[in-house]
Amino acid sequence: MNAHRFALPLLGGVALSFVVGCGSSSGDLGLGNGGSSSSASSASGGSGGAGGAAGTGGSSGDGGSGNGGGNGGSGGDAGAGGGGTTEKFSFFVTSLRALQELSGNPEGFGGDLRFGETGPGSGLRGADKICATIAEKSMPGAGQKPWRAFLSAAAGEDGQQVDAKDRIGEGPWYDRLGRLLAANKTDLLKERPAGADAAIINDFPNEDGVPNHQPDPNQGEVDNHDMLTGTNAQGTLYAATATCKDWTSNLGDLASEGKPRVGHSWPRFGGGGGPGPGGGDGSMANWMSSLTESGCAPGVNLIEMGGPLPGSVTVGSGGGYGGFYCFSLVP
Repeated sequence: MNAHRFALPLLGGVALSFVVGCGSSSGDLGLGNGGSSSSASSASGGSGGAGGAAGTGGSSGDGGSGNGGGNGGSGGDAGAGGGGTTEKFSFFVTSLRALQELSGNPEGFGGDLRFGETGPGSGLRGADKICATIAEKSMPGAGQKPWRAFLSAAAGEDGQQVDAKDRIGEGPWYDRLGRLLAANKTDLLKERPAGADAAIINDFPNEDGVPNHQPDPNQGEVDNHDMLTGTNAQGTLYAATATCKDWTSNLGDLASEGKPRVGHSWPRFGGGGGPGPGGGDGSMANWMSSLTESGCAPGVNLIEMGGPLPGSVTVGSGGGYGGFYCFSLVP
């Protein structure tokens, strides 16, 4: 990968290196949700302070560890926190810190989201379980909601094509702080969701309600908008080669895995160069489908450098870390 590395000293003598990525309005280094920082070559997934996670509902059962493995709570019952919750919380972007913690890898899961699941449809089920586990850690009881990852697949449990838009219910959807993302699916399936709260429409929030473009308010904005979807601008499967073998593989083998399609959790309205060589053929503002990433291997790139990097085979090459969107079927 033709990229620059930056080393940052952290508390306890741990140093992290950053590899430059794409498409942000700022070149500052940033930290993951709640003060976590990493890179595609980081030796540690260290974490730090609260990072402005307003309204966090405490923490509870962790979701296991190991890339593509681990135990974690079940798809709608992750680390149950006392009988569920009726609070409005039905959407979030998975934060870097959460994926580092659950994967046990500072570079995240990459394209393998099985999280201990096996058999047909295991990638989708594992991603759903990751969503529920993260939701539970942010708001005890929220993990009992029926969470679904916004991911398409060439074949689900029944061997049939799965379209992301059909996995997530009919709405409405609210972020961790109760702000509206979309009232219904028609409003949701726009370039940016119609009727979304002005505070989040152009910067989708993570599981703590923190805008993900600047997950640590004490740091600058980071280039992290590439979110795995495998999906086109209509919310359906982009291509069979755009899903990292239906979210079960992270080897970085382009011949067998293809390259994942990603959307932008925050839009790139000018600045930072144009579409990169990795396939910036969609709208750079589309949250579902903007470009094709470099590959399925784990990787974290947080500094703008244009587009998916030539020679890279990671999910984060173009500015990201292999994050994805989580929706609950109930508000």
